[in-house]
Parts: sequence; structure tokens; C-alpha cells
Amino acid sequence: MSAVPSSSPEDNLEMGLKPNRAQVIHQLLQVFFVGLTIGMLRTVVPALAETEFGVAEGSFLMLTSFVVAFGFVKGALNFVAGRLSERIGRKKVLVLGWLAALPIPFLVLWAPNWNWIVVATVLLGVNQGLAWSMTQTAKMDLTRADERGLTMGLNEFSGYVGVAVAGIVTGYFAGWFGPRLGLMIFGISVILVALLLSILAVRETLDWAKAESARHASGQATGPRARLPEQISDNPTTWAVFTLVSWRDKRLFALSQAGLVEKFVDALVWVFYPVFLFEQGVSLATIGWIVGVYGFVWGGSQFLTGKWSDHIGRQKLIVWGMWLCGAGVGMTVLGEGVWWWSLSAAVSGFGMAMLYPTLSAAVADISHPNWRGSAIGIYRFWRDLGYGIGALGLGLAAHWAGAVTAGFWFVFVAMMVSGAVVWVFGEETHPRLNPATE
Repeated sequence: MSAVPSSSPEDNLEMGLKPNRAQVIHQLLQVFFVGLTIGMLRTVVPALAETEFGVAEGSFLMLTSFVVAFGFVKGALNFVAGRLSERIGRKKVLVLGWLAALPIPFLVLWAPNWNWIVVATVLLGVNQGLAWSMTQTAKMDLTRADERGLTMGLNEFSGYVGVAVAGIVTGYFAGWFGPRLGLMIFGISVILVALLLSILAVRETLDWAKAESARHASGQATGPRARLPEQISDNPTTWAVFTLVSWRDKRLFALSQAGLVEKFVDALVWVFYPVFLFEQGVSLATIGWIVGVYGFVWGGSQFLTGKWSDHIGRQKLIVWGMWLCGAGVGMTVLGEGVWWWSLSAAVSGFGMAMLYPTLSAAVADISHPNWRGSAIGIYRFWRDLGYGIGALGLGLAAHWAGAVTAGFWFVFVAMMVSGAVVWVFGEETHPRLNPATE
């Protein structure tokens, strides 16, 4: 009697959104909670930096310090999370991210000065670097190549709707309970629920990545093949992946620098939008709604733009998204009134929706499944370093000019130049639209 061929658990794993619907929903809930966690520090804290936390008026560099800390910490943890997840699994890294977030609400509640806010933001960077990275990587594990744009759109839609919701809700909580207690009640509730769900409901997805890698190795992968980089092995060192994504592959370089620069916009919205609007006499609740317009348009539109990139490709959406988002930033200081600022925020938000999920999908398109987690982590390292570099640039521009409006023009110019770099050095990465020739 002939022997029965041996099989591994990975042989029975099916790729795609539909067969993995339950886990995709759990991952979307996780990224929604991650968005709520970052969103709770985006409206109340910057607007009340002077009156509640002792930041002197006009101290632009001090004001941006907490976002600088967040950017550098989150960037580093993105890099660590990607590589670590290929060794211990995606779920364990996700749980570690939520454990790191537990002290944040209490640090805000008891903060005697701005330094405590910086420490809280460092822990927020750890949470974001570990948890948001894993929601993205896990969904890339579960879905097919022709669904990556939609998958990234769903992921970022869920996360940034969470950011927008938290910005609005915490504005009201600050009015009802006071800024510190309101943030503590909201924050600890979100973090505890997310931690519990990550332990009980989320499944490890590393086996799906191993199954995809096995199909690549055996020649059983179906459909058009992506134009993967040739100057790297299938099982590279950490340094080899880092240099490839950072500068050795011009396509990945173009994507990484675009990711870095687009975070200048988010740093601006986080730090200077609330300050600029507060200086114009806008209430905290209204600031929450204006910033929320940016978040809702960004988050909501990604559901459409992510799927759009699966049809027309990544390159066009990235370039035009960079330019449209930058134009919205410039519009903000060219007019006045709640409706004008809301329109400007919506333009920036839609431009961001065009480029944001598309950049991550493009990186995933041309990354081998063996090192895709690392590649995404390195791209996210450069992208979220943009928080720190952008916040420094904002602070210096405002310091030299003596006005927060200088920060808006700094971001406008950076976005226009970065979009041009993608236009010159990038290429279409969707395997159906620009497949490998061999």
C-alpha cells in the first residue's frame, strides 16, 4: 500500500478576504481601537498645552516635542515589530503593544508638567508601532495580491475613523469631566477592551505567510507575478532588507520618502491645527469637528481609494494624492471661517486617502512573503519617522517666522516636492498592470 503524502497545517489555509472574514473583522476592530488610542491625544492636549500643562505661549519647539518623541519611537518600533513578528508571530507583538499602552491614561491624569505628556506619547509610540503594524501585516498575510489595495483601504479606514471619533468624543469628554479625567476615562476603557479582544479573539496569521512562501518556492503561485527586487535573497538579513527598502531599490526608496513626508501633514494636524484654530477663537468641540472632518474624509475615503488602486494601479493615486493633500494644507491659511477650514481639511483628507493605503499596498506588492513583514516594518519606520522630522520642521519654521502659519507652508512645499520624486523614481507595482516578464 502506498504511503500517504505528508502535509503541513499551512496546506489547508486559503488566502482571501471572504474565507478569512472573521479574522479580518477582528483585525479591523483592533486597528479601530488603535486609532481611538492615538486620537485621544490629538485635540485636547495640544489646545490646552499652555493652560493645563504649563507650555509657555510661543514655545513652538516645546509644543512639538511630544510629537517628535512619538515619531522617533513609533518609527523604531515599526522596524522592530516587523522583524520580531517573523520570529515570534503577529499576535504576540499585538498583545505587547496593548500592554505598553496601559499607563498612558494615568500619566495624562496625573501629569504635573509637559514632560509627563512626552513620556505618555513615547508609550503611545510603542503601542502604535507594535499594534498598528501588526493589524496591517496580519491582513496582508490573509489576503490575495489582487485584494491588497482594498485590504489596506479597509485597515486605514478603520484606524483613521477611530482617530476622528476619538478627537470628537474626547472634546466633549473634556467639557463634561474636565480634560484630564475625561481623557483617562475614555483611554482606559478603550485600551482594556482592545487588550482583552487581542488575547481572546485574534488568531496568529504567520502560517498564512508561510503558506504563500511555500507556493512561491514550489512554483504553484497563480496569477501575474510582481516585479520583485532581484538584488536580494529569499531569506535576507535584517540589514539587507533595510538597505533595499531604504535606498538600494529606487521604487522602494521613492515609496519610503513619500511615506516620511506625508506624515508631515499628520504632525501638522496633530500639533498646529488645534493651536491655529484655538488662536482664531474656535471652541474645543468645534476644533474636534474640524479636525474630525480631516479624519473622517481620510478614513472613509480609503475604503474606496484602496479598492480603486487595485483597478487603476498605485502610482497615479500616490502622486496625485501627495499633490492634492499638500494643496489642502495650503488652503487652510488662505481663508477663514469654520466652513473654509472644514473644506480645507476635507481636501487634505481626500488627498491623504488617495496616497496612504496605496503606499503600503505598493510596498507589499514588490516584497517577497518571506520578508514582507520586515519590508512593511521598514517602510513604516521611515513613514512614522516623518512625525518626528516633520514636527521638528514645523517647530523650526514657526520659531523662525514667529507664527504657526509658517508650518503650513513648510508642509505644502514638502508634499509637492515629494510627489515629484515618486513621479520620477517610482513605477507601477500592481502585478496585473506591470507584471514580471520572466
